[in-house]
Amino acid sequence: MPWYELNHPDQVISPSLLFYKDRIEHNIRNMISLAGDAGRLVPHVKTHKCAEIVRMQMDQGISKFKCATIAEAEMLASAGARWILISYQLVGPNVGRLFQLQEQFPVTVFSSLIDNLGSAAELNAAAESKGRVATVFIDVNNGMNRTGHPTDESILSFYRSLSGFGNLSIQGLHVYDGHIRNPEFSGRKAAGDEAYEKVLPLLDLIRSDTGRETMVIAGGSPSFTVHAMRPEVYLSPGTNVLWDWGYGDRFDGQPFLHAAVVLTRVVSKPAPGIVTIDLGHKSVAAENPIENRFRLLNMPHYTVLGQSEEHGVLQVSADQWEAIKVGDVYYALPYHICPTVALHDYATIVLEGDNVDEWKITARSRRLSV
Repeated sequence: MPWYELNHPDQVISPSLLFYKDRIEHNIRNMISLAGDAGRLVPHVKTHKCAEIVRMQMDQGISKFKCATIAEAEMLASAGARWILISYQLVGPNVGRLFQLQEQFPVTVFSSLIDNLGSAAELNAAAESKGRVATVFIDVNNGMNRTGHPTDESILSFYRSLSGFGNLSIQGLHVYDGHIRNPEFSGRKAAGDEAYEKVLPLLDLIRSDTGRETMVIAGGSPSFTVHAMRPEVYLSPGTNVLWDWGYGDRFDGQPFLHAAVVLTRVVSKPAPGIVTIDLGHKSVAAENPIENRFRLLNMPHYTVLGQSEEHGVLQVSADQWEAIKVGDVYYALPYHICPTVALHDYATIVLEGDNVDEWKITARSRRLSV
């Protein structure tokens, strides 16, 4: 029986997100194996947003986590995480929400990112008003041009100025290189090494100032195997825990298994050669072109003609059309799993073909209690 197939699909509504527990465990073990030590890992939870997976990671020795939202940080702390980096520069009301989290979870260390002095001053003032010290990581832009301070000569003076804030504690550097997506490892390594070298002058300055090495959290899933070769660097894979079609087809040398699919059913056969499934863009990430949103694992030949909120329209051969029945079950592997998970309230948990549990995608919400 194929790995994704359920023994009793009649017990699962469609469309439904499915998590395969044994495959998730396999992926966590391989993350640790590549890192060499669970202590080097700071996995991003934006992929799964789920407390049960956090606990699975903690059970295997992972103690540090990264997230993108206050809700994800609260989910992590509620699950028992004691070291959390919010890999986002907090602005507006989110600054106050950070301190609410600290009050609610006093034994958890929360950090956030800083890439400019204005935001640093705002966070410092808020920390001072609360009688606290806010821990921060300098967000470094080494080529992605999404966030972070540029790696020109001004980053050294930025560090000097940041060090002068009395209620901020610089914990390290956050160096995300998501722009590096060369398919072959050799290309990713060459590009990753070149980008990482831009950070070395800042590391030298911090070492000179403090007399110690600073914590560097580098890369994501594509460059995971590149930075794993730097023993001094902490690693921040995210997608690896569930894996998806996009990364699985694109990057060699990453020993991860697909561990999440969306179960869908045929809901109509409106014309010869046309089949409609209940997999619309409310159920699978739709930021990519329509032909690159999902792959039906148990339908060998089809063309995606269109997708709306609740429907996916496929063209199939005449023979297929005759064989397909309304109600037939198909399993869709998302091209991009992270935003797909965020579209679902729950995941059905599958073990050896049986649906054994249901886990809430807690942090798909933007706000939990704070």
